[in-house]
Amino acid sequence: MKRKFSKTFVVTKAAIDDLNHVNNVVYLQWCMDIAEQHWEERAVQSVKDEYVWVALNHYISYKAASFEGDELVIETWIVSLEGVKSERKYKIYRPKDNKTIVEAKTEWCLLKSETKRPSRVPKEIQDMF
Repeated sequence: MKRKFSKTFVVTKAAIDDLNHVNNVVYLQWCMDIAEQHWEERAVQSVKDEYVWVALNHYISYKAASFEGDELVIETWIVSLEGVKSERKYKIYRPKDNKTIVEAKTEWCLLKSETKRPSRVPKEIQDMF
């Protein structure tokens, strides 16, 4: 269950804080964004209509700073899909020097779109990831 999804991008001025490096909150937003992009790419429309994910918790380990103009790669992959929960991991690194910037994980809960109640992760979703 470790099919990675990744994206390469360049850090913009909007991500920079008063210390002239990427703001810590921005890394969390990037993780949330790539998780959504991964879901959008892999899930068929009928599944996206029937289910939604909500974050239960996040854990982020900041390893190094990144700066405006840095090219970064963000990767995400699913570690587990059990019961109503999923654990997703992330890695953000700078390919220029292969420096890991952030390692993170999020525990997600699957909900039925209509009722907003937790739902066991069906085999159909497990097979997508």
